[in-house]
Amino acid sequence: MDAYEAILTRRSTRKYKADPVAPEILQKVVEAGRYAPSGGNNQTNHFLVVQSPDVAEKLVGLAEAAFAKMEADENTYPSLRNSILASKKGGYVFTYRAPVLIVVANRKDYGNNMADAVAAVENMMIAANALDLGSCYINQLYWLNEEPSLLAALRELGLKEDERVYASMALGYAATEDGLPSRKPLARKGNEVTFL
Repeated sequence: MDAYEAILTRRSTRKYKADPVAPEILQKVVEAGRYAPSGGNNQTNHFLVVQSPDVAEKLVGLAEAAFAKMEADENTYPSLRNSILASKKGGYVFTYRAPVLIVVANRKDYGNNMADAVAAVENMMIAANALDLGSCYINQLYWLNEEPSLLAALRELGLKEDERVYASMALGYAATEDGLPSRKPLARKGNEVTFL
């Protein structure tokens, strides 16, 4: 699969097999993130690659508890509202139980923190598709990047005092018969283009 095909056929995967991702394949995905563009070539992203089910479950529980304390109304961003309402019901798992959660942090006071983190995640999602892995962009830890309980847990995992989470992604083998992610093209319904 060439780069253009990997971009156009990438889709979000929200159901995963429990199978672990082989270390050499996981390393390729993470390297794709490390080679993403960054403002001024600063390369300040910090990748926390969570493969431990216990660590993932702890983050899931802390996120659910934090969202359950929040309120949502019709003006709340729809995905955030869904996270809040699902957490209030109980059993909310923002990772989709993927075997890998890649958290991308950056310096809190760095003006390009989110752009750099998102560029890295996009690179990794395209690489994942090319390597027959499913992936899904995850916003929840960014939305909770000042939540004290999550900050403490992430600091135990290596997050530095001056860092916050700006992007994350789930990664693993799709829970499909062949283990491959869906690559069915979807029509564009937005993203207007004006050529001048």
